[in-house]
Amino acid sequence: MRGRWRLFVLGWLVILIGAALAHAVQTTGGVKVTDVRFPGDKGVVMSGLLYLPPNATAAHPAPAVLVSHGYINTREMQSPFAIELARRGFVVLAMDMTGHGYSGGTVAAQGFGGPAALRYLQSRPEVDRGNIGLEGHSLGAGAVLSAAADQPDGYRSIVLEGTTPGLLGAPATATPTSPRNVALVFGKFDEFSVLMWQVPKGSMVATSTRLQGLFGASGPVVEGRLYGDIAAGTGRILWNPPITHPWEHFSRAGIGHAVDWFQTTLNGEARPLDPNNQVWIWKEVGTLAAFVGFVLLLLGTFELLLGAPLFAGLAAEPQPTTLKRDGRWLISLLLIIAIPAMTYFPFMKLGNLFFPMKAFPQWVTNQLLVWAILNGLITLVLGLVLRRGKSNLAKLGGPAILLAVAVMAVGYGSLALVDALFKVDYRFWVLGLKPLDAVHARYALSYLPLWTAYFLVALRPLSADLAVKGEGPVAAYLTAAVAMAGGFAILVGVQYASLFTTGLLATPSEPLNVIIAIQFIPLMAVVGIIGAFTYRRTNAYVPGALICALLICWYVTAGTATHWSPDFKPPIPAAK
Repeated sequence: MRGRWRLFVLGWLVILIGAALAHAVQTTGGVKVTDVRFPGDKGVVMSGLLYLPPNATAAHPAPAVLVSHGYINTREMQSPFAIELARRGFVVLAMDMTGHGYSGGTVAAQGFGGPAALRYLQSRPEVDRGNIGLEGHSLGAGAVLSAAADQPDGYRSIVLEGTTPGLLGAPATATPTSPRNVALVFGKFDEFSVLMWQVPKGSMVATSTRLQGLFGASGPVVEGRLYGDIAAGTGRILWNPPITHPWEHFSRAGIGHAVDWFQTTLNGEARPLDPNNQVWIWKEVGTLAAFVGFVLLLLGTFELLLGAPLFAGLAAEPQPTTLKRDGRWLISLLLIIAIPAMTYFPFMKLGNLFFPMKAFPQWVTNQLLVWAILNGLITLVLGLVLRRGKSNLAKLGGPAILLAVAVMAVGYGSLALVDALFKVDYRFWVLGLKPLDAVHARYALSYLPLWTAYFLVALRPLSADLAVKGEGPVAAYLTAAVAMAGGFAILVGVQYASLFTTGLLATPSEPLNVIIAIQFIPLMAVVGIIGAFTYRRTNAYVPGALICALLICWYVTAGTATHWSPDFKPPIPAAK
């Protein structure tokens, strides 16, 4: 019994230590982080995280910055900017755009929610209304440029991170005098250079004729040179660091240039710290540790509950029929690795062919499910040819379902506790797991049967084809993780090897799906580990498949965007 508690206790310890570290970093210097809701347009309720430094009071208002995430991200993605600006004395509102996170509405509606967010920020008594800045990454430019267009005199400066005016219906004005005081941070390896500035490579952004029009330049824009006059609102500056699109909001360069611009252009009581003096990465280390602890907690809860009388009938020693890793075993492994990656791009393109958006309102989730369902069908067909072990649905019953629900309930409870105590979630860079609100919980119920069907097929080969008699736990978990995540790792590795050597992705027309694939490397590795761990304790793949279905359905539904409305039309894939 003592051994059964080990992973459960370890998971809680890692979660609490990691979350406490993240909280300490984002509140450094006495900053207070608050979850806020405020009215948007047309009855939409908007969401944000408000960062209040101790120097900002009603008696002594401080300069402020509105920051916005990109497509299929949420307010938490902007925490590096918020942390660094708040510790320098700026009030910061990290907003959820409409159709994202906890904000209502659909993608791009009501000016992406930007005008309402700016009004809310201006309404705070701690804010110096004459010294407000705007920052948006990728599609987040839609929110901040919409706010700027709504109130041309309601802000002093803007930072555009990896983006451009006019993206997906955002205001398109790009002249030497409008918007006011613009800093552009655009990575040399930005995957969206064609979409954003009509140049083939991010390193060529200075040659963009559209950018030259924004800067009032007659030739290529000179990086680091100040154009125009900040006092007159016509200041312009370009930074082109050697980073990618998702690194623009997760790098010392991307955050440092934004901090520097706001310290230069906004007057007030903000403390002038060196822009390279950054601590935000330790918040990410903390929330990464918490994510690892969450996975340990899931495994520990499963093992602990398996000893309870209600679930004791599920416990069994694994009985794989494969005696060694022979040629057929290797073929099975290679197929499991290769097929999901080889079908990823073509199947994602089919994402809205047969999903009614009113019932399934998340465009990217629909794409992922088409990929998953079609891969499940391929797996079923190949299983008839290659499968040699027994692994059936015999344990798909009430106890297995109840056990999976109980495991995920404990995991969800841990995140709810961390959110309440520390105002952080489980994340690192593009990987992020956050609580569901009521709206997203309803979406999840629609999507859950489809994810369940997929994982009941996808995890079967881990036991039927890859489990080897007498193998140790390390070998089993490593094999399962490589099998489930290896294809994505190779796909992403090939793409970025090409980008860093040639300046172009191996498939330049698929920047969004390449970026989406990054997070599925750790996610699918976790799926493989859960599948192997639960099989080794039940001699069945069903309990692990049910847990993974609940986990991935929660993860994807909570973190992506809502698109459906009566006049919805699928957009051209925009930037993440």
